[in-house]
Amino acid sequence: MQLDNNSFAAALSIAACSLLSGNAQAQTPEVTEPGWQFESAVMYYGETDRVQALEGIFSAKKSFEDQKLLNLKLTVDTLTGASANGAIAQSEVQTFTRPSGNGYYQISSGETPLDDTFRDTRVQFNGQWTQPLSRLYTVSGGIHLSNEYDYLSLGVNASIARDFNNRNTTLSTGFSLSNDTITPEGGIPLALADMPNYSQGKFEQDGWGSEATNAQYLATRSRDSDDKTTIDFLFGITQVINKNLITQLNYSYSQVDGYMTDPFKVTSIVDSEGITRRNIYESRPDSRQKNSVFAQAKYSLGESVVDISYRYLWDDWQVKSNTIDFRYWLPFDYGGYIEPHVRYYEQEAADFYKPLQLESDQIPEFVSSDYRIGDMTATTLGVKYGHPNNDGTEWAVRAEWYHQTSNDVGVALPGLLTADDVYSDVDAVILQFSYKF
Repeated sequence: MQLDNNSFAAALSIAACSLLSGNAQAQTPEVTEPGWQFESAVMYYGETDRVQALEGIFSAKKSFEDQKLLNLKLTVDTLTGASANGAIAQSEVQTFTRPSGNGYYQISSGETPLDDTFRDTRVQFNGQWTQPLSRLYTVSGGIHLSNEYDYLSLGVNASIARDFNNRNTTLSTGFSLSNDTITPEGGIPLALADMPNYSQGKFEQDGWGSEATNAQYLATRSRDSDDKTTIDFLFGITQVINKNLITQLNYSYSQVDGYMTDPFKVTSIVDSEGITRRNIYESRPDSRQKNSVFAQAKYSLGESVVDISYRYLWDDWQVKSNTIDFRYWLPFDYGGYIEPHVRYYEQEAADFYKPLQLESDQIPEFVSSDYRIGDMTATTLGVKYGHPNNDGTEWAVRAEWYHQTSNDVGVALPGLLTADDVYSDVDAVILQFSYKF
């Protein structure tokens, strides 16, 4: 199951960016003494009654005398728990076919349908080489490898930066190219096909069931796997305003082509009374163009530092989002420091997002009830404490709380359905420990 583009990944990235690399868009190469530097981190992410994740990160950085820099990072994470499958809550027990087709699970009345098969292990490797091309030019290139049970991602990137104005101004541009292969358990479902309901026929718990139910399931599969390609371009400027203030402004463009439907998500088809008659597999466009503008400022207040950033994203799915991120780094006299963190995120829904589909209406070409592309707001509150040691090592701990609210998109709810049946909140806790040496 893909670990990207979900509430777990969104919240996890908030914590991960402060673990090892900082904001990826705002990061610039650091001048360090020649030699190796290492950092390790362990992170826990837990949603209430949903996904639980444990992630380990190990980063190694090698600096050379001629200002060349090698960055290596290995990430391993495991997920367990349950994930919302897109269907709405009902007043009666609901039964859903498992993604593999080999079994079913039931949801109690009044409960948001959660697929408890959400579990996976991801291993990811990133390598980056940075070096001066001349006195004012710096180039960088890297590779990305990520493998999960049903998802493989391979990518490369390159960038170039030039300094101006006595190195107080830096212009940069870069690109990345990745190819992902999706091989979901049970195969790729046919878009808009009805999810088979094995509870209505003979099903053997330890097998595929009867030939009839097996054939019913296979009739909803189109192929074993699919892929998608992503090309990203980034253009940025970093400006030193004075000895206390540094700013950055970036524009990025992304073109994604290929399979972007989530094979595990469904949409409920309901009648005029709000009763689910069947569930269909979702359908999304096979292309997406994304644009974003990112601005960041870091200001020194003597010993402390204020770090604030803003990001605006828009795409041809009509998704628009605003992100404000604030951090305040405050050192103590004895050498430790504290860093409060506040992040606010708001998003407008994709034009094909629907929490449900009326039985009386024609089913559109594209439809999804995945709250991750719905109208939402999310807030993160956290604090980090770090302590440098006399031997050059440093340890830090961070605790954060994440709250996500799905908003009403103006769809009329039939029968006895209420917003509580359709829109649900997500709460999560993030804990992390890191150690530099």
